[in-house]
Amino acid sequence: MAAPEPTAPRDPSTPPASSARRTFLARLSLPERTYVADALRAETVGGVLLLLAAVAALLWANTPISGSYESVRDFHVGPAALGLDLSLQHWAADGLLAVFFFVAGIELKRELVAGELRDPKAAALPVIAALCGMIAPALVYTLVNVGGGGSMDGWAVPTATDIAFALAVLAVIGTSLPSALRAFLLTLAVVDDLFAILIIAVFFTNDLNFAALGGAFAGLVVFWVLLRTGVRGWYVYVPLALVIWGLMYNSGVHATIAGVAMGLMLRCTRRDGEDHSPGEHIEHLVRPLSAGFAVPLFALFSAGVSISGGALADVFTRPETLGVVLGLVVGKAFGIFGGTWLAARFTRAELNKDLTWADLFAVATLAGIGFTVSLLIGELAFAGNPGLTDQVKAAVLMGSLIAAVLAAILLKLRVRKYHALLAEEERDDDMDGIPDVYEEHTPAYHLRMAEIHEKKATEHRRLAEAAAATDEARTAHGAEVAGGSRTDGDRPA
Repeated sequence: MAAPEPTAPRDPSTPPASSARRTFLARLSLPERTYVADALRAETVGGVLLLLAAVAALLWANTPISGSYESVRDFHVGPAALGLDLSLQHWAADGLLAVFFFVAGIELKRELVAGELRDPKAAALPVIAALCGMIAPALVYTLVNVGGGGSMDGWAVPTATDIAFALAVLAVIGTSLPSALRAFLLTLAVVDDLFAILIIAVFFTNDLNFAALGGAFAGLVVFWVLLRTGVRGWYVYVPLALVIWGLMYNSGVHATIAGVAMGLMLRCTRRDGEDHSPGEHIEHLVRPLSAGFAVPLFALFSAGVSISGGALADVFTRPETLGVVLGLVVGKAFGIFGGTWLAARFTRAELNKDLTWADLFAVATLAGIGFTVSLLIGELAFAGNPGLTDQVKAAVLMGSLIAAVLAAILLKLRVRKYHALLAEEERDDDMDGIPDVYEEHTPAYHLRMAEIHEKKATEHRRLAEAAAATDEARTAHGAEVAGGSRTDGDRPA
């Protein structure tokens, strides 16, 4: 039997541990629940905008005015002298997505120092789940293309999960997941983003310009020093960030790596007197820009592919595209579910008694929505073959759609249970602004509830006495009326 873990002073909102065995998908602490709720609320809005942008791109690219879509997408702008004369699609992929990866870097830093990943034992399950959720799709893609004689360049395309798109699906089907499942999905996406960043940095970097790379590194050092010395002001950091981004782009390393690096440098722990750390504050400011503008605009310029009958048929007949579809739909679901089940079994973690493994499989299926980063990796993997790039994009869209439909069906089967769990999590009978489930182990909560019930009991006793008096008055009045009627009957005509 595992030895009990050392414990820190307990948050009164967190119930005491009843056993040394770790509970998987347990209820979050109140601060973590609040953070997750705020983060996912912004991601959900961004996901809906992302969905609308993808639909707009598909309609634009498959109508008689599709030529204008290509013209706008391929329009070049930017200073050629700085090596930045890029198409609008290129600006969206390398420029705007740097903002997305900047937010991802902050999320990762916060998870590592203050969130679910700060405790190695607690982090083991989501990290193993995310790793298996990336390895399995890559293996599925590899098997399909080895057997079918396809290109191995796209092995990384189905490895990514798009948290915003997944949350948009939840919003559309009207399903609210319990906080533990939402946190698990968010942590999966954060770890997923980390490995996607590593894949992009390692496998899609070529023709390095060491002078530009050295300049970008020097810029990052200056960025770090300014942060550590407490220098404030967007007018300092935004121009510096643009310089670092431009140097990183010209170095041959994908420019989004600059965003990640700067996000990881921000402090995400709170000091005395701080309601929010600098990282949380900046994330709160930048996330709407990322979710509401940068990612949807990237989708608008990247999701516009032909969806004719022939193109859709090719998705299921060509090994590269079939590997992407099966990787997202089959590899993601069984990779995340299988990795989590095995990790829980060997670490002797117990599943939350309010949930079942079927709930985890539904969330794993939802993680097969690999829109934004999958499209980006597809562009990088087949950059020299525009025709195949569009086919792979169509496969990403088709695989994400199938995963979304399957997840919607699985989640709808348990929607009443989820609504009941969520209602219980948010119940606040003592009306102090803190959900009751976080106070049931504190004496003050029960004293407040006792006072509330005593007031209600007093009021009900008063109402009972008033009702009894009213009832007596009515009875007396009825008897008086009846007696009067009999007297009138005895009088002579």
